[in-house]
Amino acid sequence: MDIKQLAASAIETIIKIAVAVFLISFVYETAVKAYDYGYRVFAEDPVTVGDGRTISIAVEPDDSVRDIGKNLEEKGLIRDANLFFVQEMLSEYHGKIQPGIYDLNTSMKSSEMLEIMSEESAEGEEENKGSTDNAPVEDAGEEGTEDASAPEEGGEEAEGDNAAENDEDGAAGSETGETGGEGE
Repeated sequence: MDIKQLAASAIETIIKIAVAVFLISFVYETAVKAYDYGYRVFAEDPVTVGDGRTISIAVEPDDSVRDIGKNLEEKGLIRDANLFFVQEMLSEYHGKIQPGIYDLNTSMKSSEMLEIMSEESAEGEEENKGSTDNAPVEDAGEEGTEDASAPEEGGEEAEGDNAAENDEDGAAGSETGETGGEGE
């Protein structure tokens, strides 16, 4: 019986060692892959070094970041769409990608592509706001009132201050002044 117990304990020890080696190698391989992936999130190299190729990408309003990443991967601008998703989530441009057509280059890093897709939209928004603000009275009116009626605004502010102190006198004075000017 000693031989059977000795053989059983030897087999048990060999199995324990094999399981331990398997677990250690699994943990090691997983840690290396996780480190590599984590490193690539913040230090991904461009697909090509040098000039690269310029490729136009269309981002639709209903595209998710995963869709954009898949599109970039299909066009050869990035290596991994899932990595692009993580990079966007952790970047300062999270949620700032706007629809549009962008010319991106294979020599760009993902962070540069995110910056372009975010800055282009920000400039577009400023241009749109500028055109809508300039067309209505807001900007044009402010420019006109600053030049032509700056003393009147100062006078109105003074009347407004007086109106705060003397509610009835200030309100009546500004109304009669405006009405008298319009009637004449």
